[in-house]
Amino acid sequence: MIFLDNFDVIVIGAGHAGIEACLAASRMGCKTLLITVNLERIGAMSCNPSIGGIGKGHLVKEIDALGGEMALAIDETGIQFRKLNTKKGPAVRATRAQADRFRYQERMKRILERVPNLYIKQGLVTRLLIKDKKIIGVETKAKEQFGAKTVVIAPGTFLHGLIHIGLEHFPAGRMGDPPSNKLAENLKELGFELGRFKTGTCARLDGRTIDYSKLEIQWGDFPPPLFSFKNKGKRPPLPQVPCFITYTTEKTHKIIKNALDRSPLFTGKIKGRGVRYCPSIEDKVFRFPDKERHQIFIEPEGLDTIEVYPNGISTSLPIDVQWEMIRSIPGLEKAEILRPGYGIEHDYVNPVQIKHSLETKLISGLFFAGQINGTTGYEEAAAQGLIAGINAALYVKEEEPLILDRSQAYIGVLIDDLVTKGTDEPYRMFTSRAEYRLLLREDNADLRLTEIGRKLGLVDDKRWSLYLDKKEKLQKITQFLKETKISPSFINAYLEKIGSTPLKTGIRLYELLRRPEVEIQALVDLIPELKEYSSDILSEVETEIKYSGYIEKQLREVEKFKKLESMKLPEDLNYYEIPGLSNEMREKFSRIRPTSIGQAMRIPGVTPAAISAIQIHLKKHYSSED
Repeated sequence: MIFLDNFDVIVIGAGHAGIEACLAASRMGCKTLLITVNLERIGAMSCNPSIGGIGKGHLVKEIDALGGEMALAIDETGIQFRKLNTKKGPAVRATRAQADRFRYQERMKRILERVPNLYIKQGLVTRLLIKDKKIIGVETKAKEQFGAKTVVIAPGTFLHGLIHIGLEHFPAGRMGDPPSNKLAENLKELGFELGRFKTGTCARLDGRTIDYSKLEIQWGDFPPPLFSFKNKGKRPPLPQVPCFITYTTEKTHKIIKNALDRSPLFTGKIKGRGVRYCPSIEDKVFRFPDKERHQIFIEPEGLDTIEVYPNGISTSLPIDVQWEMIRSIPGLEKAEILRPGYGIEHDYVNPVQIKHSLETKLISGLFFAGQINGTTGYEEAAAQGLIAGINAALYVKEEEPLILDRSQAYIGVLIDDLVTKGTDEPYRMFTSRAEYRLLLREDNADLRLTEIGRKLGLVDDKRWSLYLDKKEKLQKITQFLKETKISPSFINAYLEKIGSTPLKTGIRLYELLRRPEVEIQALVDLIPELKEYSSDILSEVETEIKYSGYIEKQLREVEKFKKLESMKLPEDLNYYEIPGLSNEMREKFSRIRPTSIGQAMRIPGVTPAAISAIQIHLKKHYSSED
């Protein structure tokens, strides 16, 4: 077979997953080709113009710590930054930012065009080229063939994409772009099990036609909490602007209920399962009939555009109903729709067919990332893209893949959930999915993952220097707090002021800070040595001290988890030969092929008896070989 050109890695799709994948592979020294259907839509935010949020912000911080691009991009193009859950525990606090959608997209395109080893082409991939169950290249609609040692597929919603507006529907990957039908059919021909999911987006409004006097204003935080560890202490380069809040009304709900007979969601036109935690407005009104109103965030799409995104009213209702519904909302009575909202169905591949490296089990050298694996959201896609790109590069170099486990990162939780449990609805990251979330905070993502990124060659010297400096400061201040003892006469006035029990004898600062009501920031004025440290460093040390008991408990749980993960299962284990396993258990284990006892225990429906049967079988037939 003669190829137009040969590459180490080919990435299909230039959304958030594809961007991180091609950047990681090229930065790790691989000759990489990015193929996308439309060069002008690289990094497009097809839905809401924001990055981060609960669980999602954690992923962005981890992408950054490993040397990915998303955090740097939103820091440079963000127009509002906020910390969420600030009144809750540190494990669930998260960062969220509004993006200038167009600047974000332009920046990502600019970065890709300047990275060494990365080639970009516009085209529609229609077929994977396979030899002996190993990927060797791809073919486009124009019959171009490119050779590859590895391929990463990151197609977003393009696989058999079908847009719904009312009872009308038409093929599209997203509004204005063609779907990728041939590639979806090719994947099915190759033996992959495909399913169907649905997502959607809101109408875009003309901001000049909104009456902002009727809306609640919502400013971001000051100083703005940037995402990248590289940007600590810096200010965002763009002007910061407010968002606004309004609510649906009884009239809104009546309009929606009266139009359900024209909704593709309720008439059966849409077959795919939607996002449970981010439903359309018609779904919310139907599922929560007693709720008097639903919140809507009016979000600017950018600094140089009149377009506004009304977050909270995603819909696939007919356009005339969208008009009527929107104009029943306070402040939107005269709003003009620039682009209608729509629902979109797309194919995904059941993720139990991939490994923890995101390489497929069926085809060697083929990796999947993003919505093809059943996820939803920019951040979930980018996290997978980064891991797929890293592992594609490691595959080319014939090195062991990078596998992050559940105790190391939310990225590990995300991938393990998909690979082990599969998903029957679009998967979205939440902090509640992580059993070790007190260890997986936003603030310590760099401590957990930067050294891994450095070994991979993705963390540059500047970022590495910042990391080492932070690590040294954390150690230094922790040591100071453990060694420094203060007397009652020095601190009791402050303790009485905040309603804390006065001291009778001296106490070390470390122990004093374990009191919930004592804040390290308040001690800065009393203890000069603390003034040399930034608020971020002080806050992180304080968290480690105040939650030390819980952290130690989770660390003990991680030890047990690691022990189960270290009990590896042979790749060629025949589960049908294991006595005591039911046919259901044999089928599950054979299909998912867990790599360890720990993973086997996390498969839904697996019983303790089944695990015991496997362990007995291993002891009898494999222990002598070990």
